[in-house]
Amino acid sequence: MILKQLALHSKERVQASQSKFPLEALKERAIGLAKGEPIFEQALAKDGLSLIAEIKKASPSKGVISPDFPYLDIAKHYQDNQVDAISVLTEPKWFMGSKEIFEEIRQSVNLPMLRKDFTVDPYQIYEAKIMGANAVLIICSLLDQDSKKLSNYLSICHDLGLSALVETHNTEEIDLALACGAKIIGVNNRNLKDFSVDFNHAAELRSRIPDSVLFVAESGVQGPEDIQSLTEIGADAVLVGEALMRQADPSALIQAFRKVSHHAQA
Repeated sequence: MILKQLALHSKERVQASQSKFPLEALKERAIGLAKGEPIFEQALAKDGLSLIAEIKKASPSKGVISPDFPYLDIAKHYQDNQVDAISVLTEPKWFMGSKEIFEEIRQSVNLPMLRKDFTVDPYQIYEAKIMGANAVLIICSLLDQDSKKLSNYLSICHDLGLSALVETHNTEEIDLALACGAKIIGVNNRNLKDFSVDFNHAAELRSRIPDSVLFVAESGVQGPEDIQSLTEIGADAVLVGEALMRQADPSALIQAFRKVSHHAQA
């Protein structure tokens, strides 16, 4: 299963990073930074459907999506078109991302930024803070239903002033996320076992998430009709990656998404 491979590779990356920059030194540096406002959470909590636009060169399900990958231009397109937040992949093997790409984008835009990676160790959360992230992705499936581990990760995020997007795939994971105090819960529309996409999955799980918790629909969005469906089930935000990355200029698609979401809410 790809998720297990991603987790294993993430652990190897953490070990390599720790050998160069020990956890205690990283932690001290991260804690010394200002917490700041929770701008990622605020961006998702505004009225209407918020758009998290993703930047990634490749994915396990699609291979290379953007051969040229002009990531700084893409980030500026997103900012010029007033997306609400940006998600940047930093996983190097399957998504061809990096910490350096994230940091370059951070310097070029002032939007809230999510470090999208496969969090298997607190080290990565402290690292994200130093990189300038406003939020991190925490995938419940990687934590083996361990409430203590999830609570610890969320506590570290809170102490650093980071938001946490807690990704879930079933009712048990949603219940775990809620019990641990997650403020932002995502449902992945893509089945990571066979990569199929099913928006009914998000619709079925939406009812378990109270209105006081932000609900993000992740993955598989291709066109305005998908945005309409997710708006109708009550999503607070949608994360869109591949559809935007395949556009030479994503402006038209972003505006189409905006138009449909406003229409659906009217």
